[in-house]
Amino acid sequence: MLTLHAADASPELAVLVDGAFVRAVGPYEELAEANQDARLRRWPGILTPGLLNPYGPELLEATYHPDPREADTYGTEPITGERALDILEANPIRRGASARRGVQRLLAHGTVAIGGELRDRSAADAVRRAGLAVGRRPPNLPGPPSLAPVPLVLLPAPVAGGPARFAVFDVPDRAALVRLGPATCVATVIGGRLVYRAR
Repeated sequence: MLTLHAADASPELAVLVDGAFVRAVGPYEELAEANQDARLRRWPGILTPGLLNPYGPELLEATYHPDPREADTYGTEPITGERALDILEANPIRRGASARRGVQRLLAHGTVAIGGELRDRSAADAVRRAGLAVGRRPPNLPGPPSLAPVPLVLLPAPVAGGPARFAVFDVPDRAALVRLGPATCVATVIGGRLVYRAR
């Protein structure tokens, strides 16, 4: 089924998705007129190619993402450093669950690709299942590791025939995205699937 994704603040960049691939990219009005049978998903803000987070290993292998049921013990924010390693080593079963929660947090920040080599199988499995692309790190890492690294690294724009991989942020333009950060994400699409949607 065809799905047309359009964002209110970037009507010049709508994306028509056919399965896991992009069928067409162009102005919303043109694509809507030519594809009236497509399901429409309208979003607030801007549609972008999605983000590369260069800190895959640091965020998925060396960070503990607490389960909400553990909030009394660990809080709700990611835990790093020696404390995270102690938690993960004390109970290796937590490693996979933490990596899956970490991937969900990345998706909620418009991340569609990560950089860095994952050595832990559970983290690699979580990334593969979500469909996140894995690439090389940029030569100069912004540091420190974060779900919202500065500067943001946008991937190349979606193209017809390419993978349906992009994100939508509830901001008026890219300058606002840089200023307000990727926590403004309202939707992340990978392989044509809506893998994150803000409530």
